[in-house]
Amino acid sequence: MLLVACQNLPERKPESSGILPPAQWQAANPRQTDAPPQWLKGFDDPMLTALVHTALNQNYDLQAAAARVQAARASATIAGAGRLPQLSFSPAYQHSDDVASGRYSAFEVLFNLSWEVDLWGRIRASQQAFNQEAEATTADWQGAILSLAARTAQTYFELTEAKLQVQVAEQSVKDRRTIGDLVRGRFNLGLTGGLDLRLVLTDVANAEARLADTRNQVQLLSRRLETLLGRYPEGKVLANQQLPEPPARLAAGMPSQLLSRRPDLIAAFTRLRAADARLASAEKALLPRLTLTANGGTASPALADIIDPRAAAWNLTAGLMQPLFTGGRLQADIRLQKARVQESLNAYRSTALNAFREVEQALAAEQWLQQQEQHLREAVAQTQESRKLAVYGYRQGLVQILTLLDSYRSTLDAQSNYLAVRRQLLNNRINLYLALGGDVE
Repeated sequence: MLLVACQNLPERKPESSGILPPAQWQAANPRQTDAPPQWLKGFDDPMLTALVHTALNQNYDLQAAAARVQAARASATIAGAGRLPQLSFSPAYQHSDDVASGRYSAFEVLFNLSWEVDLWGRIRASQQAFNQEAEATTADWQGAILSLAARTAQTYFELTEAKLQVQVAEQSVKDRRTIGDLVRGRFNLGLTGGLDLRLVLTDVANAEARLADTRNQVQLLSRRLETLLGRYPEGKVLANQQLPEPPARLAAGMPSQLLSRRPDLIAAFTRLRAADARLASAEKALLPRLTLTANGGTASPALADIIDPRAAAWNLTAGLMQPLFTGGRLQADIRLQKARVQESLNAYRSTALNAFREVEQALAAEQWLQQQEQHLREAVAQTQESRKLAVYGYRQGLVQILTLLDSYRSTLDAQSNYLAVRRQLLNNRINLYLALGGDVE
């Protein structure tokens, strides 16, 4: 009993409770420079900033997360109330009108006091568990803020890209129709066969179908963004006309710093501490409990007499309760809490490992996406020149229609892929900020 009573919560540190991080990031670029601490300002886009602010103020999921924080804090207060005396006041009035005993009326004022003396800290340990859960819920809410800002910015960039893809597809349809008019004119003059005309018309139809798909993507992303903003999804949200350049690279710091910076890691570690506190409370439930109870009051037929202290009566009782046989309930509760400590410990380790993976992936993707963007920029320039040569060659009868159509398809694919990789660079930068636990502003 003394060993259990004197037992404290285990000492835990984030760096010793999870995966041992390396001294530096494996995919880090030594040429990275410090970025602004608030990543939203780094994009220098007033429209994006306004949309993120709207989402943080109006998103219903974020408001629900804030309400969960308030509920968790209230639960912690409830859990700690048992450490204090409980006092209740019960005024009453009795009236009897019996034939045998006659008429009787009386006023009563009763007080009841109960207090379980927390000798071993059982209630305090339970309160600590609820306080830790409240802190974890607060970290969840802070993580939800970062996640919502990131999703809003990424959806905004996706919408901007989709609108640019519409412009590219519209120009492609216009160019294909121009080629179609050229081939139809040559067909009418007997300079080309019907197969060429059919191939061109098929290509025009495919280009128009692709345009319809890009326009559908715009409405899908517009409504998704409006939902994040807490608005009715009308599909009328505005976006910028160009994708911005990625801001300065973020200095990733040391991997060990991630353990105390990311909200999800803070929440997982705090829940581990809460599980330790619940285990301590369950073990101390085997110890005796000292309870003090007191009650008193007065009763009088006259209302004025109930405040006379000479008519008051009271009693005080002190009781000691030692659990002897509970059908194995207390021992099973200890085993349950031990299992939950192991569950929370492994959940923390898994969360830490996943956090390190996200940072390493984002750092590595930054390099590959930049190389891809450079190659696709070159591909766009080359396909535009090859298209001009293909049109000239077809007019002169030097190339076949399939070569001409392939040059237009290559141009469209290169332009579309270039826009996509530019947007992926922006989204990956946000993923890196999010993975590192960077503040929005």
